[in-house]
Amino acid sequence: MNPSNLSSLTLAITLALTLGLTGCGGSEDSTDVTDATSSTSSTDTSTDTGTDTGTEDLGSGILHTAYYEFDDNNVNVVLSGTKVVIETNGMPNHTSPYWSASNELHVEPTVTSYAKMAPGYIDDFVGTYTLTVDNSPSQATSASATGLGAIGIAVSGAVIYNDEEGPGIPLDGAAGSLDFNGAHTGPQSYHYHLEPISFSEDDSNLVGVIADGFFLYGRKCNSTGTYPTDLDASGGHTSITQFAQDAEYHYHIQNELYLGSYYILFPGDYQGTASAIR
Repeated sequence: MNPSNLSSLTLAITLALTLGLTGCGGSEDSTDVTDATSSTSSTDTSTDTGTDTGTEDLGSGILHTAYYEFDDNNVNVVLSGTKVVIETNGMPNHTSPYWSASNELHVEPTVTSYAKMAPGYIDDFVGTYTLTVDNSPSQATSASATGLGAIGIAVSGAVIYNDEEGPGIPLDGAAGSLDFNGAHTGPQSYHYHLEPISFSEDDSNLVGVIADGFFLYGRKCNSTGTYPTDLDASGGHTSITQFAQDAEYHYHIQNELYLGSYYILFPGDYQGTASAIR
């Protein structure tokens, strides 16, 4: 939701939020955050890096800085009280053979083939996905199983699926249809099952947010530069990250080979309380 669409707002104050956080990432960045508390607004979308974050702070705390990594052309992130509302158009910001041939992001298939690809193109999808999570999620008293369909939203704008192709059907049989980002289309939009090498390949980069509000990172932990050895059954642990100076629970792509050369994004259970992605 853009502040200019809120008829009750009369003032928007643009705050410059400078990120100098070290840990499982150690990067430095800066971003503008809009604190809108009344009915007319003007939004300064400029940042020190020359990019528009597409994120907004509605004045009830500070939006978790990891959300500034999400592609602002495809994803809109709004902090409302203690909740974060993430809405995406479901489109990835990188190349794929699953774009239609007329799209500038279309490339020829490499690890798959036209004969093996799933039906449908990325740009056939018309709609949005919305996920609402806690800005500071907590682990639940017990884990809960993921279901079919979207279980997370990636920083690229596309959604994340688990390791099943259907009810009780492992991904193995559909692996041949996956592109070089471990993704394919159907039954709705383009989605990832495996490590998406366009934005995370054997590193600690942020991959996205899972439906329980915990972030998913690449296979390495930047605070050590190595693969974490203390992950639970869901690939999670508690440590600092490049977006948090205080240790917090988060997931990693587990460094376990699948079919000899791939890495499944999220084969575990939710460790928090998941919300539906609609």
